[in-house]
Amino acid sequence: MKRYIAEIIGTFTMVFCGCGAMTVNEITGGVVTHPGVAITWGLIVMAMIYAFGDISGAHFNPAVTVAFAYAKKFAWREVPKYIIAQVLGATLAGAMLWFLFPESEFLGSTVPSFEHYKAFVLEILLTFFLMLVIINVSTGAKEIGIIAGIAIGGVVLLEAMFAGPMTNASMNPARSIGPAIFSGQWEPMWLYVTAPFIGAILAVASCKLVKDEQCCDA
Repeated sequence: MKRYIAEIIGTFTMVFCGCGAMTVNEITGGVVTHPGVAITWGLIVMAMIYAFGDISGAHFNPAVTVAFAYAKKFAWREVPKYIIAQVLGATLAGAMLWFLFPESEFLGSTVPSFEHYKAFVLEILLTFFLMLVIINVSTGAKEIGIIAGIAIGGVVLLEAMFAGPMTNASMNPARSIGPAIFSGQWEPMWLYVTAPFIGAILAVASCKLVKDEQCCDA
C-alpha cells in the first residue's frame, strides 16, 4: 500500500507544481516565463525521485510503469494498481488547480500548437528520449541515487524547454488526463495517451541494441 500512496503523492506533487507553473504563467500574462515552466518541471521531477525513488520507484507515469514491466524489471500484476494511483494523483492535482485558479482556461492541459500527427510523432520521440535515460540510470524498477534524479530531471527540463511550445511535452498520459478533466481540453487526448507508451517501449527495445542480451532482465 505504501508504494501506491507514494505514487499518488508523487504524481500529485509533480502535476500540481508543473501544471501549476503553466497555470500561473497563463493567468499572469507570462510572469513565470517558458524557461521558468521548464525548470519547474525538471526540478519537481528530480525532487520527487529523491523523495520516493526507494519506496515506489518514482514512476509517476503509466508509460514508464508499462515500459518497466515490458523490460521485465516490474511485475505486470502491479501495473494496473500503479496506473490507477498515478491517474488519481494527477486528477487530484487538476482538482486543486481548478479550485485555486478557476479563471484559468487550460490548467496546464496539453494542447499541441501544430498538426496533430506531428505532435504524435514528437511525443513518441520525447518519451523515447526520457525512457532511454530512465532505463539506463535506474536500478531495476527503482529510480534512485544522485545520478538518477539529476539525469531524469535534467532530460525533463531539456524536453520541456524545446518541445513545450509545440506539445507541452507531456510524455505522460496521467499528466495529460488530470488537468483535462477540469479544463475540458480533451482534444486531441488520443495522442497523449498513446504516444508515450509507444515511445517508452521503443526505448526499452533499443536497450538490447547497445547492451547485452540480458540488459532488460530482472
